Amino acid sequence: MIDRFLEMTSVMWRNRVRTALTSLSVAWGIFMLVLLLGFGKGLQNNVEYEFRDDATNSVWIYPGKTTKPFDGYPVGRRLGFTNRDHDAIAVGIEGVEHITSRFYPGGDLVRWGERDGSFEVRATHPDHKYLENTIIVGGRFLNDRDIDEKRKVAVVGREVVKQLFRGADPLGEWITVRGVLFRVVGVFEDTGGDDEEAMIYLPITTAQSAFAGGESVRQIMFTVGDASVEQTDAMTEEARLMLARRHHFSPEDTRAVRVRNNVERFAQVKQIFALLGGFVWIVGLGTVMAGIVGVSNIMLVSVKERTREIGIRKALGATPGSIVGMILTEALLLTGVSGYAGLVVGVASLEAINRFVPENDYIRSPDVDLGVAVAALGLLTVAGAIAGLVPAIRAASVDPIVALRDE
Repeated sequence: MIDRFLEMTSVMWRNRVRTALTSLSVAWGIFMLVLLLGFGKGLQNNVEYEFRDDATNSVWIYPGKTTKPFDGYPVGRRLGFTNRDHDAIAVGIEGVEHITSRFYPGGDLVRWGERDGSFEVRATHPDHKYLENTIIVGGRFLNDRDIDEKRKVAVVGREVVKQLFRGADPLGEWITVRGVLFRVVGVFEDTGGDDEEAMIYLPITTAQSAFAGGESVRQIMFTVGDASVEQTDAMTEEARLMLARRHHFSPEDTRAVRVRNNVERFAQVKQIFALLGGFVWIVGLGTVMAGIVGVSNIMLVSVKERTREIGIRKALGATPGSIVGMILTEALLLTGVSGYAGLVVGVASLEAINRFVPENDYIRSPDVDLGVAVAALGLLTVAGAIAGLVPAIRAASVDPIVALRDE
């Protein structure tokens, strides 16, 4: 085995310039494949990052303005949702998992003792934490008793703790929102980043009562569990028709309420990236195959140059199988070493990009997972075998008598 390896390396060294150029083409092909896959993954990571703040299985419904007359009502009527709309959807739409709505009290000046700061205040329901991916890091979130008893409690984000409380423990402290005192019962972090953590959540019924909101809500949101896109579309349409009956607008007026179906949007994104991934593989494989053709050509030239040597081997008793094995082994060695080098350099380049290039709005954490690396190595093995197959068959078919006459 060692003798065979030394023999193969000797043959390659005698033709080192040709071997180096061919190896470079294979390494470049694998390098580009890894880089393309890594950047494709980075682009996908960035798009998925944009979904980080909201549940991907959620539906958001906003009141709009009518564009068609209906039942005696004129065009241009602005709609408004209420608590009763929230309750009707929660009870009447099968498949709703978690549901919440929002009311904005208005005004963003919040005080604690002698300190104050500007923070967005949202009034909502306990299920809101499932819609916004809110993570409680201290105390608790809003609960049903807060809603039923209209408790004056608040849950604050980490940025509020940092800016208003200057790092002090806020639990149990009283803050003032538009002149009304609320006791802090929880602290949260949000995957949406600092902006989402510079917020304060209040019980929706408390805020509606304290700030003259009546029963109005700005929007209604709910999750749909594991429902498919088709099932979610059906639920969304059912909710829209229910609101049409409740608010007396035409069922055909699609602009009376606006719907953001995150299930459908996320499915479209995944489909786009599946197509992009396929395209990247096609381009990458094309680059690799160009290198493999080079390997096949150099092996054909090598067989031609070694016709006399192969004839002597056969005259001394070498079988066609051993000749095929010799040529295939050389092709596998050439493609394997150069391809593995391209793979290592490609992965190292992605790691360097992750470490030294700042995150941006286009590419985020480009990388190649273990499965892709294994697939690339498998591709190298198959490609090496294919590259050496035709030259190996030609070498095995050499007639010893004709070969010995070869100059």
